[in-house]
Amino acid sequence: MGAISIEKADRLFWLGRYTERVLTTLITYFDFYDEMIDGDEEAYRTFCDKIAIPDIYGSKENFQQRYLFDQEDPNSIISNMERAFDNAVVMRGELGTYTLAYIQMALDVLKGEGGRTDAPAYDLQQVIDYLNAFWGCMDDQVEDEVCRNIIKCGKYLERLDLYMRLGYPAKAVEKEFSKFVNRLHRSGLSYRKEDEERLAEIVALGDGWKDRGEEALEALWSIF
Repeated sequence: MGAISIEKADRLFWLGRYTERVLTTLITYFDFYDEMIDGDEEAYRTFCDKIAIPDIYGSKENFQQRYLFDQEDPNSIISNMERAFDNAVVMRGELGTYTLAYIQMALDVLKGEGGRTDAPAYDLQQVIDYLNAFWGCMDDQVEDEVCRNIIKCGKYLERLDLYMRLGYPAKAVEKEFSKFVNRLHRSGLSYRKEDEERLAEIVALGDGWKDRGEEALEALWSIF
């Protein structure tokens, strides 16, 4: 792993994971928010079930506030954004000030919106925009290829996990699996080849992968 310590590799990996978790779940949240607005007040329960978090909310109104802004809820958007920021701050030297700034601005938006009782898409679109800008800036500003590969390994692992849980089409799952494997092989991280091959076999089934969805997730999480 060259000059990158195990601790720094771990920070980079989890930075990728937490950043992607916020990005993908926030985009998905908007879809379920629309369903709740259209009258399905129980839609948030389906959301919680799909991404495997406990339903501690009790009502759509409580969910709309707490899932986004409750810093005491470990599964909330803001809690995951704070974890991303904590890892990014430690890795400031590798990321650079401009790259780190986008993580900071995304967190600032969430903290600024924390007093709201609703969360229309146009208010929180800034968070998505800043996180997308973070990834673009990282590609441009982070010179160390190993750093980029480790961060993106975490990113694509998290995205692949969420895409499978949310039942994305086979083509989307195949695409993210390919990205994940590409970064995994170039990251220098230790992993279990047999679990990578088992997951590859399942993903290659096309839409049939869903019949082995639990096994696919198990293989994904056994890779490291």
